[in-house]
Amino acid sequence: MILKTDCKHFPGNRPCTPSKTEGKKCDDCNYYEPVDFKILIIKLDATGDVLRTISILPALKREYPKSHITWITKRNAKELFANNHLVDELFFFEDNDTVARLMVEKFNLLIHPDASAVSGSLASIANAEIKKGYLLDAKGKVIPVNDDAVEWLEMGAFDDLKKKNTKTYQEIIHNISGLKYQKDEIQIHLNQREIDFKNEFYTKHNLKRFKYLVGLNTGAGTRWQYKQWHLEGYIELIEKLSTNKEIGLLLYGGPDEIERSKILKNKFPNLIDTGTSNSLRQFFSLLDICDVLVTSDTMALHAATGLKKRIVCLFGPTSHTEIEDYGRIEKVIPDLDCLVCYKPLCDFEVTCMGLITSEMVYEKVIKSIESIKNKSFN
Repeated sequence: MILKTDCKHFPGNRPCTPSKTEGKKCDDCNYYEPVDFKILIIKLDATGDVLRTISILPALKREYPKSHITWITKRNAKELFANNHLVDELFFFEDNDTVARLMVEKFNLLIHPDASAVSGSLASIANAEIKKGYLLDAKGKVIPVNDDAVEWLEMGAFDDLKKKNTKTYQEIIHNISGLKYQKDEIQIHLNQREIDFKNEFYTKHNLKRFKYLVGLNTGAGTRWQYKQWHLEGYIELIEKLSTNKEIGLLLYGGPDEIERSKILKNKFPNLIDTGTSNSLRQFFSLLDICDVLVTSDTMALHAATGLKKRIVCLFGPTSHTEIEDYGRIEKVIPDLDCLVCYKPLCDFEVTCMGLITSEMVYEKVIKSIESIKNKSFN
């Protein structure tokens, strides 16, 4: 038999890419790479957290260069892995055959960094020599497998430990996974079609007339409504930034921001609206246009980080410490003792995000632009 079924490129029910594109056969193929060390990562949601967890992939490839990596996630996170060649196979939680595959396949290493009963059950089912992170026990309770996973579990259980934490999410996830943390980046790779989409928008709106482009991502998802900065703050910020004719302002958002975007566009006709109905990959492409992004702690923050943008991030109920800044993120943090509360509702008349003034954000935006200027001079 000429077919080498142990090759990482062999999909099972169809020709592999080298066979399809170059006519290769296994007995004379320079792409042959037997599956040696199999790694399974289980990280289902939320999309922003899945995206920043992707930062562990470079460290995994350094530690296990010949590894074959399988990732289980939800279908709404599929596009996060587009153009990413470090993941060999995606399984989806919603697919009927995922559990069946787990009951048959064997892995050398399992990484499950979520203290979730749902994904913990998959981690318990999986057949792996070494398991890192969390499992679901016979009583239906999430338990840590390794010592490095205890800290993150306890932070989720006790608010005071969460507040005292000094480690970034990326550092914590690397520790749980038993990997050396070297501040590897969140991985987003735009393909040529996505770059063309970006360039077409840039040309259509004649954005070359501006020296600097500042993006305003006004939403914050629906889970933590108090992550979202008040609309009046954005209005004041736009008024301040509009006095500088070198700066163009881009408006970002999704379906939840339709009404907000409409109000801002009506008040400021010169705002360049990127739209609220873009696909996730289109959103990434358009996000790549701006030089500086103003956002709260949401998926856009992690996407812009992966695209290596300068970012001004506004923090309130979520942890600013857990955000790895990579030397590019300016954090706006109000002076309030109850920060990092993770409450869906607030007990105070003036919330933490309400204490963030437009002047605080404006100063950080100008500082970010100055950093770009200084870099271009060097």
